[in-house]
Amino acid sequence: MYKTQGLKNSRIEVADALRGLAVIGIILYHSVEHFNLFSPKVSCTLPCDGVVFNILTVLLSGKMYGIFAVLFGLSFFIMRDNQEQKGKDFSLRFAWRMFLLLGFGILNLIMYDGDILTTYAILGLLMIPAGYLSTPVLWGITIFLLIQPIEIYSLITGWKPDTSFVGKGYMTMSRAHGEGTFLESAAASLKYGFLTDIGWFIGKGRITQTLGLFYLGILFGRHRLFYNEGNHLKIWRIILAVSATLVTAGVIFGERRRGDVSFGQLDSLLHPMFNLAILMLIMAVVVLLWYRFEGFRKSLSHICFFGRMSLTNYLLSSLIGTFIFFGWGLGMYKVLGTTYSLLVGIGIVILQIVLLYQWSKKHQRGPLETLWRNLTWIGSDNK
Repeated sequence: MYKTQGLKNSRIEVADALRGLAVIGIILYHSVEHFNLFSPKVSCTLPCDGVVFNILTVLLSGKMYGIFAVLFGLSFFIMRDNQEQKGKDFSLRFAWRMFLLLGFGILNLIMYDGDILTTYAILGLLMIPAGYLSTPVLWGITIFLLIQPIEIYSLITGWKPDTSFVGKGYMTMSRAHGEGTFLESAAASLKYGFLTDIGWFIGKGRITQTLGLFYLGILFGRHRLFYNEGNHLKIWRIILAVSATLVTAGVIFGERRRGDVSFGQLDSLLHPMFNLAILMLIMAVVVLLWYRFEGFRKSLSHICFFGRMSLTNYLLSSLIGTFIFFGWGLGMYKVLGTTYSLLVGIGIVILQIVLLYQWSKKHQRGPLETLWRNLTWIGSDNK
């Protein structure tokens, strides 16, 4: 059973910066995808649309949520460890916190059918038992989850999970988002959004990988890898070398498909691992540059507040983005091609940075983060 090392968990600014980058990446990619509302033809396109889409797919699709998952696990470790140092058990409090996150997820689902918070809230409960496991045992489980055990079983036995309902759900929601009122759009998202998201996660091998990334974040917290201590930067250099090698191998031996990489019949197994290698490469580059170059650290420190307000940013971007692209709003899903949609996403990011920077001058946390924190610790003085 794991016991706290009794070391102080100070604020990890590089984690805030990574979280800020992940939020920005998610907003940009959601904008390019019109927040899951696709049109067979748009009126305003540019010759560079294909290249822009390919680059964003390789850099952002699946990787930003992966970084988020690692940091989600890291946050759990920090909160649990802080409470354990005070002689408190964090399990029930964290379960309550996940129930609250589920509520935020349902609120977001009203606007955006691709909400991730509901899935995180449910899978997040599995971090509670993981927190008690010894580090070697947790490493074993984490590695097992990250090598895609369900996909391996599927390839060996020929069994395939039935995800046929996903296509029907997306078609129904697309009609409501594109042609319906806000209430009709919200009703469709609430009815089909969560189930189609789960089906998509299963089909893409994201269920076990997401949980594995949660656990990886816990382990990074236990090993204090985000602090510049001991040989930690050497470990990040090893992670950089290994992940860069795996990404290069994937590009060389994989098949190019719409700018992304496919692995043929083994795609369900290898593509999530390819995405894992890219997100670890991104994290390693950011951490090493952060601690190596003061100029990089100063430049990136300006978005730390943005990362600390990730929940507020996520829901706010759903509100703004769906208003811009959905039929009940401006209906830009029928108009804007990839590059123009990317510019809209950049505009959303800038607007939210400006708004929340003003908020950060007087508040340490975002409005929803403050509400979440206060409700998490309601009836307790152990914040």
